[in-house]
Amino acid sequence: MRRVGRRHLIRAVGGSAAAVLVVVLGSAAWVAASSHGRLYTADTAPRAPVAIVLGARVQEGEPSSFLAGRLDAALDLVRRGTVRALLLSGNAAGTSGDEVEVMTRYLVRRGVDPDRIVADPYGLTTHDTCRRAVATYGVSTALIVSQDTHAARAMALCRAAGIDAGGVVAPCDCSRRSLLRQFVREMLARPKAVVDVLRGSAPAVQSPPTDAVRRAVEIG
Repeated sequence: MRRVGRRHLIRAVGGSAAAVLVVVLGSAAWVAASSHGRLYTADTAPRAPVAIVLGARVQEGEPSSFLAGRLDAALDLVRRGTVRALLLSGNAAGTSGDEVEVMTRYLVRRGVDPDRIVADPYGLTTHDTCRRAVATYGVSTALIVSQDTHAARAMALCRAAGIDAGGVVAPCDCSRRSLLRQFVREMLARPKAVVDVLRGSAPAVQSPPTDAVRRAVEIG
């Protein structure tokens, strides 16, 4: 009886592990297909009206290494004239601090016209950022700025939300450990991304439509 029980347990565990693997690989394939041929660096990205810069943790009022890399890539896009406006999306009430306030200050200190910056304080998740970009800010075409694997997932989510999106891969002065942790996190986040798209989940915070991005883009 014990041997039979062990065999059933092994099979059950093996079946569960196989199911998890299928889900992870399937969601990774969806992201890869959605982002194929649409990931760029700041110097190769096509023109777009706006770049959506995804928030991340801040440290004592300054961007973390991941966030600084994204902001530097966004700054490069503005200086090259690749985009005319920036939509900074993050959590204004994050546990590490006000992400969008830190992002805005960082860019303004480096010469970006504050009138070209629109801050979305309710980009609580990547999915929320994309849905709010469409529903609240009226974005239909954009570049999505983040690091490597996150840029690919973000672009897939934004395309699913209705944005003609390209991804800009930002650099990161990060340790190997941080990069590995980020990679694992991304692999685990992709199944949830698929679920969010299939459910058509609304963002956690919904706001009335605003033309702030359009006005930022049209500044002379």
